Amino acid sequence: MGFFITFEGIEGCGKTTQLRLLKERLEAAAEKVTVTREPGGCPVADQMRAILLDAKNSAITPLAELLLYAAARAQHVQEVIVPALERGETVLCDRFTDATVAYQGHGRGLDLTVIEELNTLATGRVQPALTVLIDCPVEVGLSRALARIEATSGAKEERFERESLLFHQKVRNGYLTLAAAFPERFVVVDGSGDVQQTGLLVEEALRQRMQSLGKAGLAAVKAGC
Repeated sequence: MGFFITFEGIEGCGKTTQLRLLKERLEAAAEKVTVTREPGGCPVADQMRAILLDAKNSAITPLAELLLYAAARAQHVQEVIVPALERGETVLCDRFTDATVAYQGHGRGLDLTVIEELNTLATGRVQPALTVLIDCPVEVGLSRALARIEATSGAKEERFERESLLFHQKVRNGYLTLAAAFPERFVVVDGSGDVQQTGLLVEEALRQRMQSLGKAGLAAVKAGC
């Protein structure tokens, strides 16, 4: 089986950029890598992503939002993640089940037990071996996210960016609560600096964690060997 790594964090934390940089390093070291994202990652789930992230769909209820995420995840796991892991690849995923706990659970206030049950059903109990949480203050992340959206042509995917500061603070607190509850899986990296500063912190955190997991090849990549 392959190795499953997820990247998590609030809007504008820099997780997508750091995931891409890790992909480049792994591929340069001849690692087989599958990069994917949620919501989306495959044609059916991408259609659900378009609904979920379009600000025009602000009338979506929290429960409908949760169920759409679960449906997209069920398709994504079976179509993309499981096959890649069975091929022995390293899978890097931009958001996964922790995002649902943070956003729909802590942010929206939906029942965490129900979310856990839906996540288990949608994933078939597939879980990341390692989760990189890029953490930064809400004001920093939203400022970056809004600047990115303004520079984007076409679909802007800004429904969550338009939520209140209080909502995003709840999401951040949710992520930090998850990291504290599952320290064996999470590594938390300060994402308030620039891309290079954050990248160095990610590399060091991953190097240490991979060594402790006995993943010598991946640890060497993180160390720049």
